[in-house]
Amino acid sequence: MTDPNPCRIIGVLDDGPASLTPTALAHIRTADVIVGAPRTLALFESQFKPGATTHDLTGQLKAVPSWISAAREAGQRCVVLATGDPLCWGIAPYLAARLCTAALDILPNVSTLQLACARLGMPWQDAKLFSVHAKDAGPWQRGAGPDHGLHALAQAVHAHDRLVILTSPGNTPARIAQLLQIEGLAGAMQMAVAENLLQPEERIHPLLDIDTAATMTFAPLNVVVLWRIQPRDNPVLLGLNDDTYAQRRPKGDGTGGLITKQEVRAVSLARLQLRTDSIVWDIGAGSGSVGLEAARLCRHGHVFAIEKNAADVDIIRQNHDAFGVANYTLVHDRAPSGMQAWPDPDAVFVGGSGGELAELIRLILRRLRPGGHLVMNFVTLENLATALETLKAMAEDAGKTAADAEKTSADAEKPAADAEKPAADAASPARAGSQTSPAHEPALASSPSVSEASSATLDIHPASRPGTGTLHWDVLQLQAARSKPILHMNRLAAENPVWLVSACWQQTGDE
Repeated sequence: MTDPNPCRIIGVLDDGPASLTPTALAHIRTADVIVGAPRTLALFESQFKPGATTHDLTGQLKAVPSWISAAREAGQRCVVLATGDPLCWGIAPYLAARLCTAALDILPNVSTLQLACARLGMPWQDAKLFSVHAKDAGPWQRGAGPDHGLHALAQAVHAHDRLVILTSPGNTPARIAQLLQIEGLAGAMQMAVAENLLQPEERIHPLLDIDTAATMTFAPLNVVVLWRIQPRDNPVLLGLNDDTYAQRRPKGDGTGGLITKQEVRAVSLARLQLRTDSIVWDIGAGSGSVGLEAARLCRHGHVFAIEKNAADVDIIRQNHDAFGVANYTLVHDRAPSGMQAWPDPDAVFVGGSGGELAELIRLILRRLRPGGHLVMNFVTLENLATALETLKAMAEDAGKTAADAEKTSADAEKPAADAEKPAADAASPARAGSQTSPAHEPALASSPSVSEASSATLDIHPASRPGTGTLHWDVLQLQAARSKPILHMNRLAAENPVWLVSACWQQTGDE
């Protein structure tokens, strides 16, 4: 059923009434309540009927739904003035989520993004539309995390050939150009800027090289268009050749690079069960090979890497620059220092532990999100033994925790059960026997022992993650043999084994 008095959300441009349909203009002229930003209210002030109430939404976005509801309840006609298309980074989705959609009538105008492309004569059906109207986090820095307001744009410029961008007073065209310089794309893209569209001061900059744009000042109201002038790479995502990466070679003869080998890397990444939006930790990053491949796979996620050796940090930075990924943060420190500031991970890879392996395993399994995966690579028996001992100890503690929790629950239920029974029944030998029997022995007997530690039950984040989870872990040995020339023939030369220890939580219920 059509609402007889919907709130009209009308898209307007800086030419005022000139670009409005007669219907939209009639709604503005007959409105009792008009909501908008100061600039848009000023554009249409001459069209408001006498006695109309106006609301400035600056800093009061949360109040707008209540203003609309109050006007409708009073039988008043309400109009919200939005810029361009209210559904394109406008106010309409926000209001639709908080009011009944039937209570809104959206009358769109041309989007300023569309208008900018029209001024440039540039098709936009294949463009990535973008807005940087985020909280100003300052200029872009290589390796900044997802909380930076330009993080998503930094990822997008690597992934798309054409972008049309709504800027903000802080995130200006010059700052966007500086981001492209930092990401190594200054020579790969060009920029156009449309300023003050439909105003007397309108100005179009149709062709700017990035280095020039980075030094310019533009009017506050503008739209940026970016497009590639060099073909975008279509890189291999998984299992890159080892020689793709710069790597430290302690032998000094060009062999024996410190890198997770191609086959081990591919299996490790597969066991991490990555998704496009996964948050990944790479601990003991080495050359960065695992974390950088994960960054390509998790194009909407982020990789946080830590490495303690300065020489390896320099190598990781070389590889990062060559990889062209913006969703990768490198910390030069000894794990777990600084990791408390990282978001909880969906996947964790441990390639080196700096002697803190047991502590790291406990920390990771406390922080790992439900359904997340931990994968550790070992080449020494000592580290393998430490990992297994730690997991077995956690399993033993988990079994005790599960049993104690069940016993506590049973003890809490006993008084209520006794209260419901008649006194005679409670005194009866048969009843008394049933009350004192070890009702929870089967649960204790079925809890995992140390020798069965590949599956263990443990509380995960009791404060923030209700319920219990089951810890599953296993060990996989990989050992390669590679063909090598000998005289005029080839032989297979065996390499040392690598042990992959994998662990993950599985939710088993809610409290």
